[in-house]
Amino acid sequence: MTLTSSAETAREILASPVIVPAVPATDSKVDARSSATDFLQIESIVLNLDASLRVHARSHFFSWTQGLLQSLIRHELLICTLCHGKPPAFRADGFSMTTPDPSTFSDLFLRDAAVAPTLLKAWEERRYQPVIFDCSPANPLGNGAFTRELDRLGASQLLVHGVHDAEGRAISLFVFACRAASLGPRQAYLAQLLAPSLHAAWVRTQLQRRAESGGERSQSGNILTVRELDILKWIYLGKSNFEIGAILKISPLTVKNHVQKILRKLNVVNRTQAIGKSLELRILNP
Repeated sequence: MTLTSSAETAREILASPVIVPAVPATDSKVDARSSATDFLQIESIVLNLDASLRVHARSHFFSWTQGLLQSLIRHELLICTLCHGKPPAFRADGFSMTTPDPSTFSDLFLRDAAVAPTLLKAWEERRYQPVIFDCSPANPLGNGAFTRELDRLGASQLLVHGVHDAEGRAISLFVFACRAASLGPRQAYLAQLLAPSLHAAWVRTQLQRRAESGGERSQSGNILTVRELDILKWIYLGKSNFEIGAILKISPLTVKNHVQKILRKLNVVNRTQAIGKSLELRILNP
């Protein structure tokens, strides 16, 4: 059975007559409007789940999340984050139709060291239930560059939900940046419903990117020296420059110089991004 026929079958089932108890005449119009709204939402959910199966590249993911998915969770910006290791290293990408360069937000999301760990911790503390953040001056995210840019975008509420493995370790985290007072229990429920499909579609785009970046992977792996690869592995394990120096019997300053060379060679700005890119390019094999 094709995907198209599956979607059509689902719509036929949803469209079939439903026998309901008789209601007073005064309530019939209200109930009719409510039933129509419920049917449209259910159909939109089915169409979105079906569309997610067709995502295999970043462009497909962009078209889906900034098109059809907006009918369920209206957002100004979506940041998708992959989490690697413990403590986690993050790799993020941004999607938006309202800002010309959503990658700016994903870069700021990673550069502000408080943002991703704070959102992840809040999600874990809620036992992996969706979290809604109001980006007020007193919010736990602080007043860094990321939250200031969200304020300029007019997206002062964040809906955060993700996917975790059997041991409770986060695999992915999705952050919807939305207009003020636009989030509630309905959007939180839809985030729970859609998270597995978001994760599966997003992972497929990463596999496609890896296939397309084979040349870059080979080149990046070759430009790092053996010593730099050793230091990169210890960075992945959460060691400081001082600790790496003690392990490798070199000075912390020498370690710092190696770290700066690693950042330049990988074309990243901090250690977290270095880990994320090295995992993406399979320079690291944890």
